[in-house]
Amino acid sequence: MVLVAEPPTRKSMIPFTSWSFGRLSQRILHFFGTRYGPEYGRMNGEQGTVKAGDPDYPLVVSLCQVHGTDVLSIDRPLNAGQTFFGGHDAVLTNQADTLLTVQTADCVPVLLMDPSRGVIGAVHAGWRGAVHGIVVKSVRTMMERFDASLTSLHVEIGPSAGPCCYEVDTPVIDQLPPDVRDDSTTLRRTGPGTGRLDLKKFIQWQAVSLGLAEDHIHAVDLCTICRPDLFFSYRREGKVHGNMVSGIMLRTL
Repeated sequence: MVLVAEPPTRKSMIPFTSWSFGRLSQRILHFFGTRYGPEYGRMNGEQGTVKAGDPDYPLVVSLCQVHGTDVLSIDRPLNAGQTFFGGHDAVLTNQADTLLTVQTADCVPVLLMDPSRGVIGAVHAGWRGAVHGIVVKSVRTMMERFDASLTSLHVEIGPSAGPCCYEVDTPVIDQLPPDVRDDSTTLRRTGPGTGRLDLKKFIQWQAVSLGLAEDHIHAVDLCTICRPDLFFSYRREGKVHGNMVSGIMLRTL
């Protein structure tokens, strides 16, 4: 994976991207944001809406995220100003020129793509969403609603709280699958009832268990907690000072 990582200057507004989606389809535009941008989909009291964008991103979909497992499927053209009832932590579409966004500040942004079917998705996965299968549910919904295939589906996992910093306790650990609890590479025990959890690896484990090929799953190896130069972090800062926006779009060629 090739990433852009720069000091916190104006150039840092260039988001993180991965070569893998781009080489699979020229239709794909995607990014994992930093604390310096981009601004698309920022939380501003208008969650759960469709906004008019710029020439690069004509329509921008933002979600009202609730740390749940509801998936929003968009299979018809949208107009700026439309709203979505309820809370969602994942959004899927086969519509072109529609940027799907999620916001994170330690949780995991996950981008999905099936180039053979022309369908994409964006997922917000915190520990609650991950434990309750938001990524697995999103993949299954892509297959059921858009005829996506496990053999052609690809997953990109963005910057999030890393195992270097992300300590969890018994209420979290007890909800993990036994295979994950017993895997020291995913959960490194630090004391009675505590451990450092690798959320990215947990999501990778779920994707592989579902049937995705390992070489179709890529992760950005950056921790939002220990990189204040690049990312906001709820764990580090103790409150929400800001969030990063990640997004993916099918463009019209």
